[in-house]
Amino acid sequence: MLTESTSDVLIACPLCGGETARVFERHGYWLRDCRTCEHRFAEIGAADPRTHAASVYRDEYFFGGGAGYPDYLAEGAMLRTHGRSYGRLLARHHPLGDLLDVGAAAGFILAGLIDEGWHGEGVEPNATMAGYARSTLGLRIIAPIIEQVTDAERFDAVTMIQVLAHFVDPMAAMRSAAHATKRHGLLLVESWLRDSLTARLFGKSWHEYSPPSVLHWYTAESIAHMAGLCGYRLVARGRPRKHIAGSHAKSALAQALGGGAVSKLLAPIANIVPDRALLPYPAEDLTWLLFRKQ
Repeated sequence: MLTESTSDVLIACPLCGGETARVFERHGYWLRDCRTCEHRFAEIGAADPRTHAASVYRDEYFFGGGAGYPDYLAEGAMLRTHGRSYGRLLARHHPLGDLLDVGAAAGFILAGLIDEGWHGEGVEPNATMAGYARSTLGLRIIAPIIEQVTDAERFDAVTMIQVLAHFVDPMAAMRSAAHATKRHGLLLVESWLRDSLTARLFGKSWHEYSPPSVLHWYTAESIAHMAGLCGYRLVARGRPRKHIAGSHAKSALAQALGGGAVSKLLAPIANIVPDRALLPYPAEDLTWLLFRKQ
């Protein structure tokens, strides 16, 4: 959280180790930019990945709205369809095999990947979500965080769908993913882009500026650079076809705009949208990147 002092502090960039500086504050946290690689991240101190995941991604994140989800389970069918599309994408670049989905939540995307023929397992820190994946969908959740997956070169593909921004130490997570990926295996990353037109237009009110659940804001180039340092080579990229539930869209908009005049002006319009409506998301600020381990 913000300290009492407004003076800057010395914190190294988590990607390149370069010098960083505070740029603006959101939800009680400073955001910092690296003066070398221009990576943007939240100033949260020396957090442990295990305790951070346990404290931030509690059940409220999946059911409490705000920076999380109003009802994550209600989006199951939509997320499963999203997983199927990625399952087909991966199959165009590698024979079907063993797959690890990092940040699997309740397992809907993982289930979609399995629908397309992959033999999938998951990583998920939230006990309620992991329990749902196991008991309701019959999935195997093997660890709470990727750093605890110790099997070397076991998986033909690793997926990180909307998870890279949540890691305390993204380079450590990327190295763990590479350690678990077979030679010539795939890494699929879906992430928001802070240099997108949408992010630039909304500025500080961009919905993804929501620490402490979101800690890092990338460009496609910074993700590719990270992956390259861990032995991956970019083979394809594109924009996902994404939908969002009406309740989730309204919650994210309210979180981004806060209680200001714009929020109050848009509230009557937003309330017209049914909570369970599936809205096409333009995805201009989203990307997927597919890498192959060398």
